Amino acid sequence: MGVPWADWDHVVKIDPDKTLRAGETFEDVCATGTDALEIGGTTGMTEAKMARVVEATAAHDVPVYIEPSNVASVVHRDGLDGYLIPIVLNAGDPFWTVGAHKEWARLDDRIDWRRTYTEAYVIMNPEASVAEYTDADCDLEPDEVAAYAEIADRALGQEIVYVEYSGTYGDPDIVRAAADGTDDASVFYGGGIRDYESAREMRQRADTVIVGDLVHDEGVEAVRETVDGARAVSTETADRHQ
Repeated sequence: MGVPWADWDHVVKIDPDKTLRAGETFEDVCATGTDALEIGGTTGMTEAKMARVVEATAAHDVPVYIEPSNVASVVHRDGLDGYLIPIVLNAGDPFWTVGAHKEWARLDDRIDWRRTYTEAYVIMNPEASVAEYTDADCDLEPDEVAAYAEIADRALGQEIVYVEYSGTYGDPDIVRAAADGTDDASVFYGGGIRDYESAREMRQRADTVIVGDLVHDEGVEAVRETVDGARAVSTETADRHQ
């Protein structure tokens, strides 16, 4: 059985602590053509906020996954496709490598492990909230990122390596290094994708691109443009193999 994200070019990450653009709805977000929705954020997360967004998005025909930053923001409901749990490889605080996950397992007796997957994060933007939150060491060279990806893939059995620049556009060479370090794991990229070209450039290096702030700041038309950019790479690849 294949992994759910095998054919994902593009994902929209929705922060329950933020609002959509005036006049836009979660139905509009689902209609952008994105392959999946990931619901989660770093700060201000509560079960009520998470439940509100899951309820609104699960009614539409797009896979919905939550990415909880703490056990208090986990929700269980019909229509939810699963859980994507961050494991921060370069966290200075080991709580974000395994401690938070231990607490989730200890406090939540409703975990559906059949629909729960982990993401091996490498956080690269030292100015991002998530970097401060996890005390991440973001001063990494491409060979170090490749080594993290290799360890995640080959030693830890991770199926996703997530290069996270959170709020700023990253270094394409770093993303390429992560891809070069993996054999089986899929590489996700998130950070600063705001238009067709940036989505296309990072999708050429990663298996899946994640768009987050854009949906809150610029809205669904801007998101739709990034979907087109990410999907163009798959089309180009398919055309070369015909």
